[in-house]
Amino acid sequence: MSGAERIVIVGGGPAAKAAAEAYREAGGSGAVTILAREADPPYERPPLTKDFLRGESGRDELPLADPGWYKEHGIELVTGAEVAAIDLGATVARTVEGEEHPFDRLLLATGADPLVPPIPGADGPGVQTVRRIGDSERLGQLGRGDSAVVAGSGFIGCEAAASLAMRGVAVTMATLEAAPQIERLGPEVAAEITSWLESLGVELLAEAELAELRPGGDRATRARFTDRHEVVVDRVLLALGVERNDGLAAAAGFAVEDGVQVDASMATADPRVLAAGDVAFAFNTAAGRRLRVEHWGEALNMGEVAGKTMAGVAAEWSVAPGFWSTIGERTIKYVGWGDGWEDSRFESGDDGAWACWYGRGGEIVGVATHREDTAYERGRELIEERAKWS
Repeated sequence: MSGAERIVIVGGGPAAKAAAEAYREAGGSGAVTILAREADPPYERPPLTKDFLRGESGRDELPLADPGWYKEHGIELVTGAEVAAIDLGATVARTVEGEEHPFDRLLLATGADPLVPPIPGADGPGVQTVRRIGDSERLGQLGRGDSAVVAGSGFIGCEAAASLAMRGVAVTMATLEAAPQIERLGPEVAAEITSWLESLGVELLAEAELAELRPGGDRATRARFTDRHEVVVDRVLLALGVERNDGLAAAAGFAVEDGVQVDASMATADPRVLAAGDVAFAFNTAAGRRLRVEHWGEALNMGEVAGKTMAGVAAEWSVAPGFWSTIGERTIKYVGWGDGWEDSRFESGDDGAWACWYGRGGEIVGVATHREDTAYERGRELIEERAKWS
């Protein structure tokens, strides 16, 4: 491709950095600009609810690349640049400050933001989400003698609850589910996660829905649930899932259904525009359908595919999505299509190890493991092969 080609990447997360890197490695010689909304260069988010929150690692360990990496690879990184619109007619990305960035190919890697429920007090001073470095630093101000409610039992909620408890915070986890992750991973895995959290001192409130958050005096917050149960704590963490940042794509006229619709090469219906990471609803060739994923590893995988595509190299998303989640000192490894299961089989191993297999439509569609790496790796192969459930 011509060196005059202009590549603009909207977003500053793993998909953005991976795409820029893959573009260069695939021989792309155009001008590459990353427009990152945050003031910080692209960084690791998983530690924000784990070792960084616990104070076991620092800011200097978070960046995805050394400060000089972008310049060395001929990539212009613009931080604090929030894109307000994509003008396909003029082929420019326009920021809220009115700056225009012309493009020949554009990648939307805008990610997702935490979901904030429409309940009274959700925007109160003692209520927060965790997505950015500053969020984790604020949460990390809590310590022994403090208290917190973690609303939500997804992996962000479980990780944060465990880390806060390890800091000496009195933690209450309120979940809409009967047990953490029971709908996603089944009763046996939910029981394991429950025991891990309770061993750290986390109190669980099952089937508890927040109704209102209001000041509780002395900088505390009173959390009231729909059953009228109340808890007064120093902080409320909302870990209720995410909303995809697909507004730019929708405003530009692209199909948005549970994310920006793209093919396996990460291209939209307009070949000039691609999407990758949390914002994408991408076709996976091994699965034979579009998948909605919110995994750090898949943002890297999708970004790499997008970068190669923009460089004119054939690439497709064909791996089974997977993730690792560390809750306290215990790690769950999961790989699978992630869009539902009908059958499950839990297998106990030695010294607390286990694997839980998932099936749907007569096929193996997922496996979750703890200290069973052989099952995890074999599971990926079986899932991608569309092996039969037995």
